[in-house]
Amino acid sequence: MAKATILTVDDDYAVLNSIERDLRQKYGRDYRIVKAESGALALDLLGQLKQRGETVSLFVVDQRMPQMSGVQFLEQAVQLFPEARKVLLTAYADTEAAISAINRVSLDYYLLKPWDPPEENFYPVIDGLLEEWRLNVRLPFEGIRVVGALWSPASHEAKDFLTRNSIPYQWLDIERDQEAQNLLKAANLDALKVPVLFFPDGGQLVQPTQAQLAEKAGLRTRAERPFYDVIIIGGGPAGLSAAVYGSADGLRMLLIERQAPGGQAGNSPKIENFLGFPSGISGKELTRRAVTQARRFGAEMLASQTVAAIRSEGNTKTVTLADGSELSAKIVLIATGAWFRTLDLPGIQRWNGAGVYYGAAHTEAANYKDQDVIVIGAGNAAAQGMLFLSKYARKVTVIIRGPDPDWSQYLDVAIQADPKIEILYHSDLAEIHGESKMNEVVIQNNQLGERRSLPAAAVFVFIGQKPQSDFVADLVMRSESGHILTGLDLVKDGKRPPNWPLNRDPLLLETSVPGIFAAGDVRNGTKHGVAAAAGDGDAAVSLFWQYLATI
Repeated sequence: MAKATILTVDDDYAVLNSIERDLRQKYGRDYRIVKAESGALALDLLGQLKQRGETVSLFVVDQRMPQMSGVQFLEQAVQLFPEARKVLLTAYADTEAAISAINRVSLDYYLLKPWDPPEENFYPVIDGLLEEWRLNVRLPFEGIRVVGALWSPASHEAKDFLTRNSIPYQWLDIERDQEAQNLLKAANLDALKVPVLFFPDGGQLVQPTQAQLAEKAGLRTRAERPFYDVIIIGGGPAGLSAAVYGSADGLRMLLIERQAPGGQAGNSPKIENFLGFPSGISGKELTRRAVTQARRFGAEMLASQTVAAIRSEGNTKTVTLADGSELSAKIVLIATGAWFRTLDLPGIQRWNGAGVYYGAAHTEAANYKDQDVIVIGAGNAAAQGMLFLSKYARKVTVIIRGPDPDWSQYLDVAIQADPKIEILYHSDLAEIHGESKMNEVVIQNNQLGERRSLPAAAVFVFIGQKPQSDFVADLVMRSESGHILTGLDLVKDGKRPPNWPLNRDPLLLETSVPGIFAAGDVRNGTKHGVAAAAGDGDAAVSLFWQYLATI
């Protein structure tokens, strides 16, 4: 951690240099000694320290300064660094002002000038104050700090992006944390500008785009080369599996992920039915391990890049990114997965990311501690989400449209044993009420038509799955639901798909365009789940070699 700062302020340059000399001689090894010639300059400096996440241990300030007295300076300084100890340098005539400052700014000590010799009149006082500071200080978080609000969808998006990319951060709510307000004040920003992200190097981003955040956080957003053996689109379990096994086999692999690795599985608080993890593993941790493994074998990964289109020209496949840049490969694997369907409710857009969350239990659960929340869904993702939320929430009410859930038996046992969880069958969400934040929902029984109101601070949605395949709608054949057709699904009555150019049937995971494959939840006929998707990714690599042998 960076050294804590001792700041001395005096308009008399000779006295200021003398104070700095004495402080540096005794404390320079353990503290950063900084000086300022006026209160205004000192406050600007404190604002910079605050934005960089540094801390101040001690103020040594002269009382008699023009424009801003020492006490006036301390009144503002303690708002930024309330735990710093405060020493006022005074002349004999300033004694009354010093005594008054004890009440106004909780002054710790005042010293009469001159203080020579410092070994007798200065250092003992400072030693005691610094020791007291060390025993009571709460050191600042050394990492990215996100200042935002629960009513801000952009704040949720920033948190979710950092969480899913395994980037540590500290969340500071402007409505709950004084530190958040202090940071905004130091940066001369107001609450309407959230989210604001403060970085350890002193930089900041105000309402950043995902691309800006990815670049500032150090994620790779540009490819190293123009041509690869395989380009994988999507970083869920299928894409990561293919990246690991393909790069281990020596293929030059590039994985492109528009948001963060892990996909829907990466949002799972706990996966308990994956081979080799008898006690379960979080989707975040499983993703982190897979990313590390793929990179170790040489796979390249791009974050925060969206694929706009793919075209096939002979044996070359060209991928066009949303920014207009292009990359080429011999093979493309579409592993974009599926995502939860959104609620069809009047006015729902107002609450998206500001009380209504899609698959974000892991990101937002702690913000709803001791409050009532709603979960909508009946599959494994909903079950895992409600069990995680129940660790924080006062009560979790689950809304299921039908008569029975569709989650695994091991999850059902845990749900039945959790006293915080209540399940409402044959029910739908009908209305959301609230002003600046959600406070109530209306639930309707879809058999009886009866309605009931429930307190709710947030709604977590896990309903259905929509395959992420629209960007190739004009390129490959899909089912009515949008799932990509592959392999035997393309062969009807012994006939290959229209315009199929090769004298062979499509390979098992190959689409209606030779050399373009699909794996995981985006593929028609797949069995949903992490294990099935990872198996698809492994199988795809074997098929890559079969394809390469034919071109």
